[in-house]
Amino acid sequence: MPPTPHLSRRGLLAAGAAAAALPVLAPSAASAAGSGRAKAPYRFRNAEIVGGGFVTGIVFNQREPGLVYARTDIGGAYRLDTKSRRWIPLTDWIGWDTYGHTGIISIATDEADPDRVYLAAGTYTLPDWDPDMAAILRSADRGRTWKTTPLPFRLGGNMPGRGIGERLVIDPNRNSILYLGVRGGHGLWRSTDHGKTFAKVTNFPNVGNFVPDPTDPDGYNGDNLGVLQVVFDKRTGRPGRATRTLYVTVADKDNILYRSTDAGATWQRVPGQPTGYIPHHAVLDHEGGYLYLATSDTAGPYDGSKGDVWKLDTATDTWTRISPVPSTSDENAYGYSGLTIDRRNPRTLMVSTQVKWYPDCLLFRSTDGGAHWSRIWDQDADGQRTFRYDMDISDAPWLTWNASPKPPEAAPKLGWMMESVQIDPFDSDRFLYGTGATIYGADNLTDWDRDGTVHLSVRAQGLEETAVLSLISPPAGRAHLFSGIGDVGGFRHTDLHKASKMYDTPTFDNTPALDYAELAPYTVVRVGRPTSGWTQHLAVSTDGGDTWKPSGDEPAGLTGPGVEDQAVAVGADGRRIVWSPAGAPVSFSDDHGATWTAVKGLPAGAPVRSDRVNPAKFYAYASGDFYLSTDGGQSFGRTAATGLPTEGNVRFKAVPGHEGDIWLAGGTDKDGTSTPYGMWRSTDSGVTFTRIKSVDQGDAVGFGKAAPGAPYPAVFTSSKIGGLRGIFRSDDAGRTWVRINDDRHQYAWTGGTITGDPRIHGRVYFGTNGRGVVYGDPA
Repeated sequence: MPPTPHLSRRGLLAAGAAAAALPVLAPSAASAAGSGRAKAPYRFRNAEIVGGGFVTGIVFNQREPGLVYARTDIGGAYRLDTKSRRWIPLTDWIGWDTYGHTGIISIATDEADPDRVYLAAGTYTLPDWDPDMAAILRSADRGRTWKTTPLPFRLGGNMPGRGIGERLVIDPNRNSILYLGVRGGHGLWRSTDHGKTFAKVTNFPNVGNFVPDPTDPDGYNGDNLGVLQVVFDKRTGRPGRATRTLYVTVADKDNILYRSTDAGATWQRVPGQPTGYIPHHAVLDHEGGYLYLATSDTAGPYDGSKGDVWKLDTATDTWTRISPVPSTSDENAYGYSGLTIDRRNPRTLMVSTQVKWYPDCLLFRSTDGGAHWSRIWDQDADGQRTFRYDMDISDAPWLTWNASPKPPEAAPKLGWMMESVQIDPFDSDRFLYGTGATIYGADNLTDWDRDGTVHLSVRAQGLEETAVLSLISPPAGRAHLFSGIGDVGGFRHTDLHKASKMYDTPTFDNTPALDYAELAPYTVVRVGRPTSGWTQHLAVSTDGGDTWKPSGDEPAGLTGPGVEDQAVAVGADGRRIVWSPAGAPVSFSDDHGATWTAVKGLPAGAPVRSDRVNPAKFYAYASGDFYLSTDGGQSFGRTAATGLPTEGNVRFKAVPGHEGDIWLAGGTDKDGTSTPYGMWRSTDSGVTFTRIKSVDQGDAVGFGKAAPGAPYPAVFTSSKIGGLRGIFRSDDAGRTWVRINDDRHQYAWTGGTITGDPRIHGRVYFGTNGRGVVYGDPA
């Protein structure tokens, strides 16, 4: 069992397509398990949020118009479909055992053979966070099928500096040659066989030395950023012959750029180069022979307070600082990152601030090779802003974060962490840029140069990159689904095919847990991390999510909302709430959160659930012990249950319509521990549990509408059953199981949250760690 994946990362500031247009991810030819029941093909798609995560790179193919890819830090890679203008997920086939390969640090599309595409995959450099080594994923059919080249190191697709690059590039003249810049002191690597094998370029002189935080040698910020990017001067080769001249940027503030003029046989430090900053992006103008660099003082993507933009005349090795605002200016309080040139007019270039939280990030544009620049917004001496753009967020209305900031701030923001800005190489009017939450773009970019208004809009349709923490599906109300999401709060999904605004009153940027009252399902409760000026961590709705009321006084000492998916429980009749926040005792409320009283007999932080029939019963679990309350959560006692897991990701739920019926899954079997890992069921309110022997490894469990004529709800689980990892359904209380996904639809790690729909038999909703909310229906 993998450790709990570290969720997104960004600490974001507050800032519909019709059903027929949705891509159906194909029916699964599901495998049977258990008793060999009939196969159950399913169709899977996302409950649409649209975006939600950091798009670290956007890459246009330089030969074929319309061929463009996007990479994300935890959610895999995508290709844009030119007809629907929706992004097609390419990495849903990545499974549980290699879940770290959904963090894409770089992507390369082949100019000589546009069918070829490569991904540099690996989420963390920390073995405790991601036990797998990195890999190159290679496809010869635009991402429909893949082969894997293992690598002997880790890459860090969700680590500091992940917006830099691209680190993986293809020689435009001899496409069997690829280069990969690697962090952690591993240097520069090369393949000469279309990525099947890689070897270290042993004569490359510098492995880099920049560490974001040298005092954190074994932590998230303690890794050397290493070799960053390779740029080919394709004028120095011809088809079939390796390009002679190539440039390599390095994370070494004193030595940022190296060059080879003999196809990598020897390397030299480029003379006269600037020092003091890290190169984030490099772009070569193949017509004029100019190399442009955008630099910053930090790795990004969250920070950066100084930087410059430089222009190298490669014919004379003459350097010119062309920064829109140079680092020597008191007005420069940001680095530069996103950098692009117009391939149809290479004297036109754009660059973004790496990050500029207040009042907003900036885009700069030059039409004379960087001699002069204009800004996408300006600010006068009184702080008032004027804009060269307007913005349409109707396809992702949550992008305002429910905020109404005072000028000069605005909602939605232009963006943050804008490390990839790309002008379409075949259309000077079209550009795309990634942010910490979405992709924006426009189709009238050159209006900027005529003092017109650039019409920005959301361009992330089909790209779903959220970490899902909790899901519930009440048996009544307009919404079949409520979601708790990392970074972007969560949503009431009244239309699964259309994005909506996030929860409000209060607004959370992280919602780890939700619950509804089984016998009064219009009562819904959620807990989260407040933003947009709110301070409350809990909200209650009594009208099915139409409106929300924040809690009043909160348990003393509270530091956070609590554990994922199990931090809050509402009694079956909706009258009492039991909450297990971080930093405070488990507490109960009789007045929908206005006041709180500590419960008795329960350790702090214990996950909690309510019985779905009896309002007096609540349940809890901690370190192998199961707890029962029969007085509405006021006091708990440890039951006699034995044999349950004592550590690991343990999740449990009570069954609708069946008092005292509880399913528990989880544990760990890593590192040789004797802690059990599986699934258990109790029918006596947790006094005893029986292990479900058919489940090898149990992780998340949920319930949906019973099959026609069946007396028991459908049971859904993300588990390993019969030696096979997948999403399973049982219509006979766990006696037999059918795997309902297939190897093309694995979605990496799915062990956090799952539920069926109590109104639609067979429908399942499950959370992913980077691919959003996925739901499936029988085909």
